[in-house]
Amino acid sequence: MATDTVSSSSLLQNVTRYEDVKDKAKSKTSEEMGKQDFLTLFTAQLQNQNPLEPVKNEAFVAQLAQFSQLEALTNMQGSLDKFVGSMSGERMLNSASLIGKKVAINDAATLLTSGSSMDASIDLPMGASGVQINVLDNQGRLVQELIAGPQMPGTTPITWNGKDAAENPVPTGLYRLSAVAVVNGQTTPVPVSTLSTVRAIATNPADGSVSVEVDGGKTLLLSDVKRVGL
Repeated sequence: MATDTVSSSSLLQNVTRYEDVKDKAKSKTSEEMGKQDFLTLFTAQLQNQNPLEPVKNEAFVAQLAQFSQLEALTNMQGSLDKFVGSMSGERMLNSASLIGKKVAINDAATLLTSGSSMDASIDLPMGASGVQINVLDNQGRLVQELIAGPQMPGTTPITWNGKDAAENPVPTGLYRLSAVAVVNGQTTPVPVSTLSTVRAIATNPADGSVSVEVDGGKTLLLSDVKRVGL
């Protein structure tokens, strides 16, 4: 009876060598190695193991455990990514309620309607023997100068009546308050916190942080907002 002769080369022509796959994976840097590389190496090892010297049970179980851990971590990462994405969208929607409200912001131009006043505050942890507040318009020109006497330690409220040095109402526009205080005999600049209207809300796709945009185009992180008013 005739028999067909099959060469060893024909048996191996469709077999992928584990060494080839391993060398290809090693050519990548450690930063580029990922779960797909591990799965490729693991699958190639199983497909090309020597039937006469199979992988020992202990080693096989250990590799299966690594495979299960990798799969669990991959699923966990996917779940975390979805969770972060949903939280970012929820923070965006919740923050939208701030549009039209006023938030406290330091050294920023604030929109003032002619005939209205502007409220602000300065922090003086050590108090002051005197305070000077300058009101500047959007061009940086001095509009009004306010002088206050000795102040106790703490937060000092400031109210500008919206009038210039001649007691005329200023036109509608952006105005900024700057202050200096005399503390322990030295004149020191002091940040002024004014209530500015929120005009827009934005989110950063990179880290999911939410920012608020106020009058004048200045932005600050929602986490930096310490005070909200009407």
